[in-house]
Amino acid sequence: MAENRFLANQFLVAMPGLEDPNFTHSVTLLCEHNDQGALGLIINRPTDLKLVDMLDHMKLPHPALDGGSPIVYWGGPVQPERGFVVHGDPGDWESSLKIGDDLYITTSRDVLTAIGDGRGPKDYVVMLGYAGWAAGQLENEILHNSWLNTPVDRQILFALAPGDRWQAATRLLGVDVTQLAGDAGHA
Repeated sequence: MAENRFLANQFLVAMPGLEDPNFTHSVTLLCEHNDQGALGLIINRPTDLKLVDMLDHMKLPHPALDGGSPIVYWGGPVQPERGFVVHGDPGDWESSLKIGDDLYITTSRDVLTAIGDGRGPKDYVVMLGYAGWAAGQLENEILHNSWLNTPVDRQILFALAPGDRWQAATRLLGVDVTQLAGDAGHA
């Protein structure tokens, strides 16, 4: 049987009525979706942790970041100690997965070393933790109007301020999310 990757390389945008505090007003980059379930990274939840502080904790040098440091994002409630780098350049990293055209996720330390040294990808976001769904769970949540899905937009992912990403992602569908009722789709 062919693997179902229908929703991979999509944004999942939380509907206004989604009340789970982990996902309220979230935008999730769906990295994998198949018959066993789904894995995604929330892209609009910045933490107080700066990348240089994380690299210091890991004892990785970061001369390229000494002039300023990007923030680290909270990628989701599962394994918050596990790190992910979403990036645009394929590179030659030890543990990478291609998500879509010129979009990758890497979990190995070598990409962080390269970022710290200034040899890393130009566009990247670092996250701790991920969101996971069991087989059929995400599909059920979509049927119950918890999520909208949209194509990935690199501008939203890499350039837009985190607080603006939720509304911007809904506008990709031509929808103003502020005009949607919390129970949209339920008769």
